[in-house]
Amino acid sequence: MEGCVVTDLKVHSRNNCYLFTPEQMQRIQNEVAVSIALEPGINIVKIREGAFSYYSGGFKGEPLVILWIYGGKVINRKTEVEVGATWSTLNGYDDTLTLDVKEKATLCAFFLDTYLDDNDGEVDLSVVRI
Repeated sequence: MEGCVVTDLKVHSRNNCYLFTPEQMQRIQNEVAVSIALEPGINIVKIREGAFSYYSGGFKGEPLVILWIYGGKVINRKTEVEVGATWSTLNGYDDTLTLDVKEKATLCAFFLDTYLDDNDGEVDLSVVRI
């Protein structure tokens, strides 16, 4: 294709991984994130409304959130792989995460940033079990 430049980017699972300590994971799970128990069945998670802004004062926020699912077996319908824990994100109002929960699990939702004092906004998630 004329005028098109393709660049490949390999992300290595060890070399390009930010490692959380057990203490950091405990803090995410117990202090930082909001959590909900996911019961067995198909669970659909999406952003219902709201936005997260890295900068207050005139910057429009993004509808995004980071998800950590752990403590039971789940299958992410996008990957079809059964796991005991997984990360995901929701990016936009049309994005959904569909989980086939095989064993009761915990879903944690939170944001990442380097400076909290200028953060603004919140997102409301909906979790529908069918």
